[in-house]
Amino acid sequence: MCMFPASHAAQASRPSVEKREKMKYLSLIFFMSLLPQYAGKSLSGDGSHPKTFEDIKNEIAGYSDIAKAIIDLAVHGKAQNRSYERLAVFADTVGPRLSGLKNLDAAIKYMFSALQKDGLENVHLEPVKVPHWERGEEFAMMLEPRNHSIAILGLGSSVATPPEGITAEVIVVASFDELHRRAQEAKGKIVVYNQPFVSYGETVRYRSQGAVEAAKVGAVASLIRSIASFSIDSPHTGWQSYQSGIPRIPTACISVEDAEMMSRMSLRGTKIVVYLKMGARTYPDSPSFNTVAEIVGNKYPEQIVLVSGHLDSWDVGQGAMDDGGGAFISWEALSLIKDLGLRPKRTLRMVLWTGEEQGGVGAEQYYQLHKENISNFDIVMESDEGTFKPSGLAFTGNAKARDIIREIMALLLPINITDVFDNADGTDINYWMRDGVPGAAFLYLPS
Repeated sequence: MCMFPASHAAQASRPSVEKREKMKYLSLIFFMSLLPQYAGKSLSGDGSHPKTFEDIKNEIAGYSDIAKAIIDLAVHGKAQNRSYERLAVFADTVGPRLSGLKNLDAAIKYMFSALQKDGLENVHLEPVKVPHWERGEEFAMMLEPRNHSIAILGLGSSVATPPEGITAEVIVVASFDELHRRAQEAKGKIVVYNQPFVSYGETVRYRSQGAVEAAKVGAVASLIRSIASFSIDSPHTGWQSYQSGIPRIPTACISVEDAEMMSRMSLRGTKIVVYLKMGARTYPDSPSFNTVAEIVGNKYPEQIVLVSGHLDSWDVGQGAMDDGGGAFISWEALSLIKDLGLRPKRTLRMVLWTGEEQGGVGAEQYYQLHKENISNFDIVMESDEGTFKPSGLAFTGNAKARDIIREIMALLLPINITDVFDNADGTDINYWMRDGVPGAAFLYLPS
């Protein structure tokens, strides 16, 4: 995902370690043991006689003891809190992991070694070219109607301001439609977007497209209200994309509080002037790697059940939530299977993506490399929506597959995570789902 606050905000409201780990483990159990045995395209018992749904349902129910063993190990046994401790050491040791920088290289080397030491199979690195952008010095100050320091975070791929910075009047808009209606007013100004937060998936377009839309009407820069439902004066960064033939203007996110304040001022008819200075630079693409480990299947080793998270992060925090947690619970899925001495029928493959924050760069290159064997991918899954208690599983697939998923999820009744929702989404698995491979991701609904 591309939602990452300044580091002080990332530490707020942490639940107990035990509760946090319990929820991470339990929500993964479905993938850890059962999908490798049920996700295949063939539903035949011996390759010749198709199983009825009742046969499949009974077979799934027969794995209740294995499900219980995984739950016990993850929640009460020696694996309790293990993934949290692994993640804490990793985050403290490596720090932020921005695409193209040395810390990401260090993170990949760290994980390669750790996965080997854990005894996983086929641990290897697959080369990827990733963007290399650095934010440099950033500064924004309101000059009129009063002096006020504006907290900003430049958006990924933004160009810099001129060395002397930009001083310009502000126009505040609540939507792209309003911007277009007021196009004549926006020329030569800094556009401030104070769009209401609807959902991350819907509202994020202001961050990804805000600079382009502002440049179309002649603005000199854009400042986007952070894509978040609430704020503690904490701007969020993320990737944005320019458009061919449209001038590239500097762009950054500001806090919800500052966007709301400037909106109130503007509605009163108050003139607002802002000084903006950004030293961002873009370099040639850098070499990087997707990190891969497996537990090889004992019956259909060529068939793949893929679990994943991304290893890169933004540069203004430690990347523990986005997406260290997703990466480490994917690792934990394989560790629990290994610790219990289980051997799934199909190969359980973990991929730790690189360059996700720049639009799924690592996943796209992995897809291009492996799509010729797409029929061997039974299901793809990623965790990048959070690391607390999920409401259930979002799933994309046909009706028959969905019925099977529901039966498998029923084994999680003891921990009350059984719901199956529509439409899995994930930057790193969308390539596969568009080609018809079933996909799944945790869904987190407001409590």
